[in-house]
Amino acid sequence: MDIDPYEILDVAKDSGPVEWKRAYRRLAMRWHPDRNDHPEATERFKAINIAYERLTTGDLPEENDAESPENQAAEPEESVAKAADIRQNLEVSLEEAAAGCRKTVHYARGKDCPTCEGSGEAGMSRTRFCDACHGSGRIHDAQRKLVRCDACDGRGLFRERICPDCGGSGRETDDVSLKITVPPGMLPGDELRLAGQGEPGNDECAAGDLYLTLIIRSHPLYMLQGRDLHFQMPVSALAMIAGAEVELPSLNGVFGYSLAPGVAERRELRLAGKGYPGRGKNPAGDLVVELAPVFPHKLSARQRKLLLQANAALLDDAAEALPEIAEWRQSHGLD
Repeated sequence: MDIDPYEILDVAKDSGPVEWKRAYRRLAMRWHPDRNDHPEATERFKAINIAYERLTTGDLPEENDAESPENQAAEPEESVAKAADIRQNLEVSLEEAAAGCRKTVHYARGKDCPTCEGSGEAGMSRTRFCDACHGSGRIHDAQRKLVRCDACDGRGLFRERICPDCGGSGRETDDVSLKITVPPGMLPGDELRLAGQGEPGNDECAAGDLYLTLIIRSHPLYMLQGRDLHFQMPVSALAMIAGAEVELPSLNGVFGYSLAPGVAERRELRLAGKGYPGRGKNPAGDLVVELAPVFPHKLSARQRKLLLQANAALLDDAAEALPEIAEWRQSHGLD
C-alpha cells in the first residue's frame, strides 16, 4: 500500500516519535471499526496502522509518492464521527405504561482499556510474520511469478505491541445501570432515546445514543388495540333484562354503570375516553366491554319463589312484557 504516513497521521515532515504516537492514538481511537460505523472506517484504520509502523520503522516512501493521483483518490473524505448506538427492549406492565413509571435498565457498553488507554498498544514490541506471504515478503501473481507482497509491503513481518488485557482492541466491557423515566401513554414499539448513553465518545468522536423499544406485557384482563382497551365480562341475564347497575373495571379503578334494560344477549359497550390514556396530540382511547349474559344454574327455594313471583307479575301484563306468549295464548283461545 503506497501511502504518505505524514499525511495519513496529519503530522509535519519534521515531527518526531512523540508527535507520531500522539497522532496515532488520537486517530486510531477515532477510526477503530468497533467505535466508528463509517463505511470507510476499516480501511482508514488499516492505513493509520501502516502509516505509524512505517514512521517508527523508518520505511518511508520517496517524496513524490505521496503526491501521486492514485494515493490522493484513496484518501477518504472527512465525516462527523459518532460512536455506535445501543438498542434494546424495555418491558413494562400495561399499568406502568399507561401511568408512566421509573425503571432501572441494565446494559453493557464499551470503555477505553485502562492498560493501553484505548490505543490497543501496551507492553514490549513483538514481531509477527505476514499471513499472506508467510514471512517471505513475496507472493505469486496470476502468472505464477514472484512479486512483492502488498500486505506487508515486502517486509514479510509486522512489528506490533498488542495490549494483553484487551487483545489490541483498546476496549473493555462496562456494565451500566441507568434509572430512566417512561412517560405515560407510550404504546408498544415506541422508542425512548437517551442521548449520549450509547457507546462512549472521546475528543474526536461523539457518544452514541441508547434506544429503548417499549414492550408491554400481556394483561390477564385487557387487550390493547391502538389506544382502545377491550375486555369481556359476564353479567347476570336478569341484570341485563332489568337494566341494573354493574361495576366495570378500568385502569383508573372500578366505576358504576347503569345498563339499558333489554334482551339478555351479548352486547357491546363503548365508553369514550375511558381506555388507554392519550399522549401528545393523540387522545385517550375507549373502553370496549363485551357483556356476556349468564343465566342461573341452580336456585335456592327463596330465589325460586322470587322468580316465580316476578314471572307471575310479567304474565299479568303479558301483552307488554311477554308479547310472544300473549299472542300465542290469544291465537289458541287460552285467553
